[in-house]
Parts: sequence; structure tokens; C-alpha cells
Amino acid sequence: MKNFSIAKSRRLRGTPYTSRIEKQGVTAYTIYNHMLLPAAFGSTEESYHHLKEHVQIWDVAAERQVEISGKDSAKLVQLMTCRDLSKSKDGRCYYCPIIDDNAGLINDPVVLRLNENKWWISLADSDVILFAKGLAIGNKFDVKISEPDVDIMAVQGPKSFKLMEKVFGDKIINLKFFGFDYFEFGGDKHLIARSGWSKQGGYEIYVEHNDSGLKLYDHLFEIGKEFNVKPGCPNLIERIESGLLSYGNDMDNGDNPYECNFDKYINIDNDVKFLGKEKLKKIKTEGINRKLVGVKLNTDKISLTGSLDLIDQNKNIIGELRSACYSPHFKKVIGIAMMKKPYWNGDQDVKAMINGEICVGKVCDLPFI
Repeated sequence: MKNFSIAKSRRLRGTPYTSRIEKQGVTAYTIYNHMLLPAAFGSTEESYHHLKEHVQIWDVAAERQVEISGKDSAKLVQLMTCRDLSKSKDGRCYYCPIIDDNAGLINDPVVLRLNENKWWISLADSDVILFAKGLAIGNKFDVKISEPDVDIMAVQGPKSFKLMEKVFGDKIINLKFFGFDYFEFGGDKHLIARSGWSKQGGYEIYVEHNDSGLKLYDHLFEIGKEFNVKPGCPNLIERIESGLLSYGNDMDNGDNPYECNFDKYINIDNDVKFLGKEKLKKIKTEGINRKLVGVKLNTDKISLTGSLDLIDQNKNIIGELRSACYSPHFKKVIGIAMMKKPYWNGDQDVKAMINGEICVGKVCDLPFI
């Protein structure tokens, strides 16, 4: 597949770290929330192995925040998500599917509760701020909605804990998964969460002070040499093996939370008010006709830029492959697919046309690893 350069413009914002990563050898960008998001530093497979063994620093400033504050902020945040946040606590992150009135997914962000009247919605790739403003206006909520000047860098990989301890001390090691607190560097305090878009462990640093953030970025590389630190980015292979879903790739507004296996984040059996609740009750009663599963295909090459039909022995379309890559772990192509009922069961045989040839494979559970 031929690669084309991306023309930078004011519409496609860079990040405070763009100058750094370009000197460090970024080889590809994608667009995420109208910003440049690094997509590769050379070989994806080499980066995959490094991520699983060492530590990487990621420029993920494209993971924008929607800040909702004011006395009705909790009501608005709850109205957008099917997850019950009534018992949420300050200093915690919550994975929260955001849905519309028809239960279609709009985003699958992490919601940070800074306090009862101030929330950050840490976005996947869609314009949630417009959705939030529309709901606030329609419901006459007393809230302020904005995109704060926050630029995240992520520190990911098994050695991320040692690196962060070296900078911030023992306290950061005791941070629980999906917990966050404030840590000082260079005279500024940064909100740091134990989170990130990999299963290798790590942190996300929510930088509100660009000068201090750049100093911290450089410092992490300076003192991280003993941990074999390298620049990186969300890795296609690692995230598919880990079953981490990508909004816009594996799911979109045409899918509902039940189809995406988000059952544990759906709360319809209480008095919490959120958009699409009655639709979700109906879906649960009637059952779903398709859902996301894993697929293993007996080939070692694939280039997937759209969806790919999956068929059965009789050439009937039984699902669509939405994301895929070659897995060094399984020595074959693996992917995430939306499969029709009843073909989502494990060990279901599937076929697909890949690289001009019919390839066979099987359905499996997520995550792969």
C-alpha cells in the first residue's frame, strides 16, 4: 500500500511534542480529534516487541479533554453514559461508553472525576464536545463546557514503573489502576493517571503547563536510558492482541454497547437517568443479532484500510473484519470482527479474500492474550 504525506494546517493541529518526535524519527501520522497522532516509528513489529519488554514515551495529546464544570455537571456527564456514575469518587477514572438516544455509540472515553462539580472526558476520536453542548442547551443545565489546554504524554511498558518512580518517587508506584493524583515536576504539578492504551502497564501524564511538559518529556529520555526508553505510539499489534477496541475502527455510531461486549458498563436496572436507556432495555429483552469477537486467519500478511467480508462454507456473509494485523505471538493474522448470530461462537470456521486468495480461519474470544 502506497503511503501519502499529510499536509499540516491549522485544522490539523500539531502538539507540544511534535518537534521532539519528528527529531526522534516518527515515520507516520494519523488524524485523531483533528490533531496529528504519531502512528509509527519505523517497524510496527519491532516497536511491538520493544513495548512488551521495555518502556516507551508516547505523544497522545490528540486524546483531547472535554471539561464539564458547574452545579449540573454530574447530571450532564451521567446523561451521556450508560454507566452508573452515582457512586463515583474524586481521583478516579471510569471507562464510560457514551451513547445517543438510539443507544448508538458516540465515543468510549475515560471519564475523570476531578471533583463533584468538575469532570474531564478523555476522548476517543469523535466530537463529543458538540454533543455535550447540545444536551446542556436542550436541558438548560447550569454548566460550563470547554476543551482545556491539556496535552497528554503516555509512559507505557513493563519498565514504565521504574522510570516513573525515578522521577516522582515511591508515591506513584502506589497509585492504583485507573486512579490519579497530582505530582510535582519543575515547579509545576501534573495530573498523572495509572492508565494508557496498552496492556503492558503505565501512566498518562495530563500536561497543563507546556514548558514544564517539554522539560519532563526530555527528562524522561535523559534518565530513562538504563530502561532502554524509546519514543513510541499506540501499537496496532499490541492493542489487537489485548482486545483494546478502537472507536471508528472496531465500532462506531451504528453499534450499541451490548454488541461491543460492554455489558458490565451498562446500568439499566436502577433510577439513573441517561440517554438511550429505554432503547437499551429493549435491546436486552430482544437480544442482539451480532457482536464483536476475535478472528484468527491462516495467513501472515494483511493490509486492512476498511472492513472485509467474512463468509462461511456456502459463501454467505456472516460477519465483517474491522481491524487486523499479523501477530508475532500467534504467527498468523488476528483481527476484531463484528459477527452475525449464531456465527460468533468459538471455533466457527470463516473464510475471507485476502491478498487475492481465499484464506481460512476461526472465530475466537477476546482478548487474544
